[in-house]
Amino acid sequence: MQHTQRLPASTAPGTERAEGDRLVGSDRVLGVLKELARHPDGVALDELTRAVGSPKPTVHRALAALRRAGLAGQDRGGRYLLGDEFLRMAFAHHEARPEHVRVRPLLETLAARFGETAHYAVLDGHEVVYRAKVDPPTGAVRLTSTVGGRNPAHATGVGKVLLAHELGTLDAVRRWVGTARPARRTPRTLCTAAELHRELRETRERGYALDDQENEPGVVCLALPVYGASPRVPSGAVSVSALAYRTPLRALVDAVSEIREALGPLKEPF
Repeated sequence: MQHTQRLPASTAPGTERAEGDRLVGSDRVLGVLKELARHPDGVALDELTRAVGSPKPTVHRALAALRRAGLAGQDRGGRYLLGDEFLRMAFAHHEARPEHVRVRPLLETLAARFGETAHYAVLDGHEVVYRAKVDPPTGAVRLTSTVGGRNPAHATGVGKVLLAHELGTLDAVRRWVGTARPARRTPRTLCTAAELHRELRETRERGYALDDQENEPGVVCLALPVYGASPRVPSGAVSVSALAYRTPLRALVDAVSEIREALGPLKEPF
């Protein structure tokens, strides 16, 4: 349902290029690690070499370094994949994050109450990143959003409720939009600075944001801010994302007071 954006290795956030378009040094090792993360079933050395754009011997050395650290491994077929130590560190870190510890019980409550998916997300430039997700305990159809996945901020409820706190004027929205119009994910996506400014102003006035099938057809969402470090600046946002045929947007709006009440201590910094 909510699809995450896959970036090629050459443009993945945090990956630097040097010497033309080749990964070098530590950036090569990081590039190989990121590419491994895109292949849960494993990837052959030749395919990995083509993906990161480096010579096979250098990619092999990067893999050797990652394997020594337990961050990469090989299956019985010789394909490379993320190592168990990497997964242990990632899951342990994620589970111990204060925001995750505080937010997950709320997401579980919302998912159970509405029978839909609840998310916690943060703003990262022009995108939102999902930090936590809880699917409903029942229901045959669920969203395909993933922890760590990204979506465009202007097309999502969590993105708009966070942008509403950052972009208070039309000029600020215009600067954020820049020269390239935001992607139109569906016919309902707000893509111009004027449209987005009006939506963010309404979001500030009512205190929550809506996604009326703007990121994906058939999916609606209501999002509220969460305050982690400041009583005025939200650290992230919580949302209930629903299949429109199962839970219409009107039903979420009618329940906004209940959702606010469920936020409880998350309405204050933590």
